[in-house]
Amino acid sequence: MRKSIFTLAIAGLCAGVVNAYADSHAGGHDVIRHKLPNSDFPISLAVEIPASKALVHLSGQVPAVINDKADAGTTAAYGSMEEQATSVLQAIEKALKSLDLTMGDIYRMQVFLVAQDGKVDFSGFMDGYTKFFGTEAQPNLPVRSAVEVAALANPGWLIEIEVSAVRQ
Repeated sequence: MRKSIFTLAIAGLCAGVVNAYADSHAGGHDVIRHKLPNSDFPISLAVEIPASKALVHLSGQVPAVINDKADAGTTAAYGSMEEQATSVLQAIEKALKSLDLTMGDIYRMQVFLVAQDGKVDFSGFMDGYTKFFGTEAQPNLPVRSAVEVAALANPGWLIEIEVSAVRQ
């Protein structure tokens, strides 16, 4: 009998510790963005999302036509990497707004980049990216991966971006 009471007391204590941990690390707390150590590169090392938050995954977004006189299957129709990155991020911003979210709610980003003449214009991508992330107005940085792909569905597209956001 004493052993059973002792076991119940320990089980109750453990349950209390687990609940206290869960309460302090989930419900009602903010998203935590961990900075890259010793770096000013505009992405996060890691992002922690409390269990009580809703996650929203946005389908890949592609550039809009900026020159409707150009052939729709060419980069002339969609612009440079910077112009395409800016266009895609504007489309993401618009889609998020329709869901009552903002660019600051993005916690994860996957970027697919197409090389031209054997080289990805990563600096052009970053020029577009830094208009939206790491600014004074929008300092929240997502975790991010950027990969080179052989091609996208339209030969004029140099970039496609998928994002995941957290409803705060």
